[in-house]
Amino acid sequence: MALLNFKKRDAAEKAPVNPTVEAFLQGYSIEVMPRTAEKVEDFRALLPEGTRVYIAHIEGTPIEDMVKTAKRITDEGYPVMPHFPARIIKDAATLENWISMYQGEAGVDQALLLAGGVTNPHGDFDSSMQLLESGLFDKAGFKRLHVAGHPEGNKDIDPDGSTKNVDDALRWKQKFSETTDAEMALATQFAFEAKPIIEWADNLKEAGIDIPVHIGIAGPAKLQTLIKFAIACGVGPSLKVLQKRAMDVSKLLLPYEPTDVITELANHKAANPDFNITNVHFFPLGGIKTNANWAINNGGASAKPVNS
Repeated sequence: MALLNFKKRDAAEKAPVNPTVEAFLQGYSIEVMPRTAEKVEDFRALLPEGTRVYIAHIEGTPIEDMVKTAKRITDEGYPVMPHFPARIIKDAATLENWISMYQGEAGVDQALLLAGGVTNPHGDFDSSMQLLESGLFDKAGFKRLHVAGHPEGNKDIDPDGSTKNVDDALRWKQKFSETTDAEMALATQFAFEAKPIIEWADNLKEAGIDIPVHIGIAGPAKLQTLIKFAIACGVGPSLKVLQKRAMDVSKLLLPYEPTDVITELANHKAANPDFNITNVHFFPLGGIKTNANWAINNGGASAKPVNS
């Protein structure tokens, strides 16, 4: 007799789609890397029409691979938003060249600007604010510029555990958003608990920061995988959600799914229509297909793939 008898879900018993979650997932985005995108035969079999696909630029990835991936995804009909990590960009000439390559070869007109996870800058840039200040994205006519948000702070930016530098940067970005023609949004680090996210978002609004928030959510994955990424990425308070789950033997061997956090945020949004979280951004830590299938099963019409 088996010690652990986990009942598998029967496809026929699948719960009906929650209309509140369906509405909240409308216009969700997802993140890939060149090497993970290569594993996807056709994004149209997984993603709904118009899904924004971010392409993460990890240190050491040649710009040619990034642009090739962007072109492939654009050709399949999806808007692409590549990362521009400030600390791996040598100088303004390199930045201008990257913008030109993305624009000319892949039709890209939007970007996520961030400092990047590199301790020592490779050149002249240290922050996303310096990239914005260059004026090169506005010069190229980029229509959308996203910057990073940190619901649980960022120890790389604020080593003392405060949020002073993060808050100062957000105020600067708010002022910049009022001068650029590009639409701006905050794309955040992932978190696992809704209450701290809601509190952080409400505090932004109280501080006069009205840039829309695209909340980062970790897609379905093995618990061990999520804990590893959470520690590496500096996710703090909500990590206890995973730690608590790891202590429950009935859940330890089952993959984590973002159903609870998404449902709570969706309910809050439904009750507070002016809530400043406008979109969900998925980090597919357990794989793009796994994440897309979770969305398909939970998002109804909001997640229906193009080829379905």
